Amino acid sequence: MTLVAGVDSSTQSCKIVIRDTATGDLVRQGRASHPDGTSVDPAHWWTALQTAITRAGGLDDVAAISVAGQQHGMVCLDESGRVVRDALLWNDTRSAASAADLVASLGAEAWADAVGSVPVASFTIAKLRWLATHEPDHAARTAAVCLPHDWLTWRLMGSCGLESLTTDRGDASGTGYWSPITGAYREDLLKAAFGTVPLLPRVLGPLDSPGTTGRLEPSTPPTPGASTGSGGITGTSTGSGGITGVSSGAARVADIPKGILLAAGTGDNMAAALGVGALPGDVVVSIGTSGTAFAVADTPSRDAGGAVAGFADATGRFLPLVCTLNAARVLDAAAAMLGVSLDELGSLALQAPPGADGLTLVPYLEGERTPNLPRATGAVHGLRLTTSTPAHLARAAVEGMLCGLADALDALGLSPQRVLLIGGGARSEAVRRIAPTVFGRPVIVPPPGEYVADGAARQAAWLLSGGAEPPAWSTGSPAIHDADPTPGLRERYSEARAMTFGNA
Repeated sequence: MTLVAGVDSSTQSCKIVIRDTATGDLVRQGRASHPDGTSVDPAHWWTALQTAITRAGGLDDVAAISVAGQQHGMVCLDESGRVVRDALLWNDTRSAASAADLVASLGAEAWADAVGSVPVASFTIAKLRWLATHEPDHAARTAAVCLPHDWLTWRLMGSCGLESLTTDRGDASGTGYWSPITGAYREDLLKAAFGTVPLLPRVLGPLDSPGTTGRLEPSTPPTPGASTGSGGITGTSTGSGGITGVSSGAARVADIPKGILLAAGTGDNMAAALGVGALPGDVVVSIGTSGTAFAVADTPSRDAGGAVAGFADATGRFLPLVCTLNAARVLDAAAAMLGVSLDELGSLALQAPPGADGLTLVPYLEGERTPNLPRATGAVHGLRLTTSTPAHLARAAVEGMLCGLADALDALGLSPQRVLLIGGGARSEAVRRIAPTVFGRPVIVPPPGEYVADGAARQAAWLLSGGAEPPAWSTGSPAIHDADPTPGLRERYSEARAMTFGNA
């Protein structure tokens, strides 16, 4: 049995799955937590990756590995390869004004034509503009810029120079200075934003490899300790292969063998599309830290309105995507306000009537990306004595989060053959049952899994096989949820949003 490893280095944690290349069966897995915050020392990602590998039983029997990571994060390196400052993550909104300046300087339509997307605070180019404006000394020290998955792949290669940095077309398409339309960097846009053009990672194709894992030399920059959380197996993925248990215990770093083939890796959304087996004509709605609605397409997209990001995917196709900042965290916040668990929140939500008797939550708890309202706050409308119950608030939280995602789905402008609901939020029975009442169509919920890590593993298996398409792994039988749309719900949500924020 030949094994591959897939890594999901997300905002909150690092997860790794080890799967059989032939069947996709899960053999074992592990995880480690990342520290909180929107600005993080990348060394924490490296420590978490090594800890997750250890908790997954190591990589001694693994033939290939792929790293998928959170998109957009700005990792700046100096001439010696050391990190210049903490990485600004996708959800760090301090670059909102910088993004607005970039759009104003060129025009939204010109940006969409150039790189398929209009910059927002999340994009790397906006963060680099912020760095040049607010931290010129750090900007001057920056010799190379890469993304989280690029940096981890580079670290896995061992002691390599900056010229060994690589990325893939999927993750590169979220920088704002690489065009999925032409397949080339737009160094002119980067220079206009940052003042100079640092070294940029070489962009790999779906079946290209940056090399193999290598030995870490003594000169490798030291790695500080990281918060690793609880150990052991995570997720609820299943497969016919036996899952090897891993004890929690104290964290320790892994001894990573030399010579494991490295796949190109990709961004987390691109890996999720691979992991869930999305095909052209499908729309995937993912409820994680952020919420996304994305589709697999054969042609690139351009949206001068800025709602749709015209990304590339990990297979050579394209991935038009709409992102919201507020997704599963809305449920976390509602549960905290009510003093209940997430399961109890879901039970409460299902006790309230559809539409929560008019109680409406606009869930912009930490600003919002779509619509572009980086400084927005949440709002509750329709609060009356009759709606002042835990059940009504729970229902309004679930419906408000889903209404935001329904807006994202609508912005894609597609009539999907299938809507697949994934992510941690999709594990909630209330979310699964309420989603079709908000989306106005049935939803398909694949078996629970670590879709981003699974997609990375599938990419690694594809590299080994060299086939025309990724291997066709079975993901099990999905559940289909259907229900009548709730009359007036979307309209009330739109009215509440307009009352609070105008027509943004």
